[in-house]
Amino acid sequence: MTNPKPVIGLIGGIGAGKSTVATALVAHGGRVVAGDPLGHEALEQPDIRARVLEVWGGRDIQLASGAIDRKKLGRIVFPSPVERSRLEHIVHPYIERRIREEIVSAQADPAIKYVVVDAAIMLEAGWNGICDKLIFVDAPQSVRLDRVRNSRGWTEQDLANREMVQMPVEMKKKQADAIVDNGGTAEATLAQVQALVQSWKLV
Repeated sequence: MTNPKPVIGLIGGIGAGKSTVATALVAHGGRVVAGDPLGHEALEQPDIRARVLEVWGGRDIQLASGAIDRKKLGRIVFPSPVERSRLEHIVHPYIERRIREEIVSAQADPAIKYVVVDAAIMLEAGWNGICDKLIFVDAPQSVRLDRVRNSRGWTEQDLANREMVQMPVEMKKKQADAIVDNGGTAEATLAQVQALVQSWKLV
């Protein structure tokens, strides 16, 4: 472990339940740094919002409040690798800086034993370099589809489209130092997390 307190990254397919594993890790003394809220925070920064409006402002992506309509922006950039790359170039530096700041803050807290980074595009953005170890959260594709259908209203095609722009699940799995199977019961997942925390001597 190279950090003052270990930094554990969570990776996995969409709908695998990384947040479930993150919550279980918190119960053993970890603190979660989540990428999604920081992505939302990025679009609220005046300089970033101005840049986004400069690039896509002609596409009616601003709400009456002046904030960016993230759903509309997503519908523009998601299908296009070029547009998506442009947005990532604008927001990723901010998100990575904030992740690093949150890690430092957590490591300074005596009550925190380790830090958990939960970011959907951890590997794609290269943020795994911040982490000491990676946990791959696994679940069968059918289970993941049921979850996103129920929680987000996605179709099978929606899931396929989203996964198409991420690193293939099997490739993610090969990058991991450990695998947690989250396709079964909550109790089974919790037991695996507890065993992993003990084997890695995180507590």
